[in-house]
Amino acid sequence: MTTRLQAVLAAIDSANSADPRLDEGRPEALLYGERMSAELTRLVPDAPDVLQIAARGQHVERWKLARATYPEGRAGYLAWRRAQAVHHAEVVSGLMSEAGYGAEEIAAAGRMLRKEGIKRDALVQALEDVICFVFLRWYFAPFAAKHSPEKVQDIVEKTARKMSAPARARVLEEFDLPADLAAAFTG
Repeated sequence: MTTRLQAVLAAIDSANSADPRLDEGRPEALLYGERMSAELTRLVPDAPDVLQIAARGQHVERWKLARATYPEGRAGYLAWRRAQAVHHAEVVSGLMSEAGYGAEEIAAAGRMLRKEGIKRDALVQALEDVICFVFLRWYFAPFAAKHSPEKVQDIVEKTARKMSAPARARVLEEFDLPADLAAAFTG
């Protein structure tokens, strides 16, 4: 790992350590970033710096833009998600610049964090696949416990649609899903 990569990851971790929300007794965004990095290492062991940075910075300072400050409903949720993506990209871009990354690398990380080019850009797609694996591994069961079977099915289908074909196949190999949920990953 290069010195500048270490510097950016440490800066993201430092920012995320301020998250007042806790998960397993730790700052939520910090734990999420660590899970993203671990899953990326497992799924894409030769990931370039920009993908490693985008994965770790996926939720950098997520708590600063409260969902409650956006309107209720789908339109408000999507506006909040877009604002989060822009915020994450801006924070990560600044940290990368401070560490000496060039404009092209900074722009690539920003595209990944804003999910520009999903299904068309291999790095953007790799990040999305990692995001989906982290959701399935760490956050799906608690989500499913709180929602109706119809809502769970809908979220699983949306998750599967975002993933690449190889990632969907890998989900079927790695997760023991009920048949109705597994069907979302077969197409």
